[in-house]
Amino acid sequence: MQGPGQGLWWALLSTADWGMELETTVTEKEKGDEYINIESDLLENKCASVDDEQPRLKGQLEKNYDKICEFYKKHKIRIRYVIYGILMTAYLAILIAACSLKFQRALPLFIITVVVTFFICWDFLIAKYEDKITVFFSPGERYLKKQWFWLKWVLRAALIITVICWLIFDTMEQGSRQLISFGGLVMYVLLMLIFSKYPTRVAWRPVLSGIGMQFILGLLILRTKVGFDVFNWLGIQIQTFLEYSDTGAKFVFGEKYKDHFFAFKVLPIVVFFSTVMSILYHIGFMQWLIGKVGWIMHVFMGTTPVESLVAAGNIFVGQTESPLLVRPYLPYITKSELHAVMTAGFSTIAGSVLGAYISFGVSSSHLLTASVMSAPASLATSKLFWPEIEKPLVTLRSGLQMAKGDSKNLLEAASQGASTSITLVANMAVNLISFLALLTFLDSTLSWLGSLFDYPQLNFENICAYVFMPFSFMMGVDWEDSFIVGGLLGYKTFFNEFLAYERLSKLIHNREKGGSMYINGVKQYMTVRSEVIATYALCGFANFGSLGLVIGGLTSIAPSKKKEIVDGAFRAMIAGTVACFMTACVAGMLTVSDLEVPCHILLGNASNFTDFPVKSIKLVECCHRLFTSADHLEKIFPEGNYSLSSWKVCCQILGQSASNCT
Repeated sequence: MQGPGQGLWWALLSTADWGMELETTVTEKEKGDEYINIESDLLENKCASVDDEQPRLKGQLEKNYDKICEFYKKHKIRIRYVIYGILMTAYLAILIAACSLKFQRALPLFIITVVVTFFICWDFLIAKYEDKITVFFSPGERYLKKQWFWLKWVLRAALIITVICWLIFDTMEQGSRQLISFGGLVMYVLLMLIFSKYPTRVAWRPVLSGIGMQFILGLLILRTKVGFDVFNWLGIQIQTFLEYSDTGAKFVFGEKYKDHFFAFKVLPIVVFFSTVMSILYHIGFMQWLIGKVGWIMHVFMGTTPVESLVAAGNIFVGQTESPLLVRPYLPYITKSELHAVMTAGFSTIAGSVLGAYISFGVSSSHLLTASVMSAPASLATSKLFWPEIEKPLVTLRSGLQMAKGDSKNLLEAASQGASTSITLVANMAVNLISFLALLTFLDSTLSWLGSLFDYPQLNFENICAYVFMPFSFMMGVDWEDSFIVGGLLGYKTFFNEFLAYERLSKLIHNREKGGSMYINGVKQYMTVRSEVIATYALCGFANFGSLGLVIGGLTSIAPSKKKEIVDGAFRAMIAGTVACFMTACVAGMLTVSDLEVPCHILLGNASNFTDFPVKSIKLVECCHRLFTSADHLEKIFPEGNYSLSSWKVCCQILGQSASNCT
């Protein structure tokens, strides 16, 4: 109950509050934009939105649009199948037309189509009938398990006999140099076993399977004409693809961008390749490809899914990017698996820098082969150097989810790839500046110390050459070249592989120019065999600079594993180095001189690239063969389409008269 006095008091208070609000409102209006009443604005917007939500009549066009949307939602799957069918029909029509016009020219497209179709059908069958397939093959799996005790010894004996027979016949045909490479392979395996973390706990299946996969891949690529031609074709396509980066470099840096070769020619390739890789990740192609390669290694080598996927990923991406594929599982992996993850990063190179090395003049086909062969080698050396003694927690045979990019569309993916490459390009540039300056200072200091003992030729390369010369010789490098390759291995280990490949490219160019082999007692270039083996031995990130990069990168991804990462990183770097050496040994066993650079490939490269060295010994020899065997071009140019351009190149190199070059 309120009395009359209380009611009058509340009325006066209400009047006063209303007067104060009115005065405040007037003051706010006078101040203009100095104060905004947010609550009143929100209330007005809410009222406006309520008014907008009032029902209204739809027009005929809007009704038709709603009907179309409802029809699409109802028959969405069928409509997609129809669209896919139309696109596939159009693609098949294009493929058939291309093959009908000239099958040889359309052969790459045909092969790609067959391979993609096979894997699409494979994925479809596995996804839909995996359980039935497992049940169908389960009796055979049970039988193998029962008979595996004696069957494994039969397989091992057959493998040993096959290797011995192959070595005997191959030595009779090719010479004894391959035996040195085989001895080097055995030596590296024994060294890894002696210094293994747990020598008595080594599981030999991943070790022998990894070496076997290396050998099979090398045999297919280096010893068969089909395999060599395929990888050489891939190398040429990559070279041609990387040349497109010149357009952007020329626009930004001008017509004379090649005057600053590394800054304006090599580094733009890294940016371009990073952009392309980011796009491939966005559409899911890289995850699909890495998953297939990882599954193959998981099945044949018996390694866990995590380490298999990371090893497969390192074929295409860098040592800090590939662990991101399995980031959710890293906190749960064992020490041996973590060691395998780091070893895979040290024993391979990233696809982005692969383009840079190709631009130096290093063989693209051999770089591609080395990247593929080093993946199983990394798992083999890792499981030999740090055997598995724990029970892996992540053992999913299927359904291992790989991380995906966060880009929303292709343009954003391309932009992110280009932006991501800024750090890589900056690191490459500043590292080269600092390392070259440091190397020059170190050489000057060593030369001064050597002059005190009448040996001013002392430098860092000479010291590394003496240290690594036995290792390079056991890979199969010629004894005269082992000193040079030893110096390259020192550059790669103590600085980075960029410096080593830059030095190797100079040696390759010196040989192709055909100058004097010795100047003042110093050898100016090596044999092709030594160059090939050096290319494989250098193809990895195993150096002290990458050691800090791996520790920092993996620690940020998996902080709970920091102690294990720090403890195992140095051993992983050694294992990665040995994996590259073992790949070089396999290459030394399988390299054949007559399959290295065929004339039609060499002249095709000379006609495709303006910076290709002219008037080399090999080019002149091939041109003489061309002019003296004009009636038998198919034997020299089996692919025919190179003959006209190669003829023009030879006319320029040999300076033939117009009548001979018509």
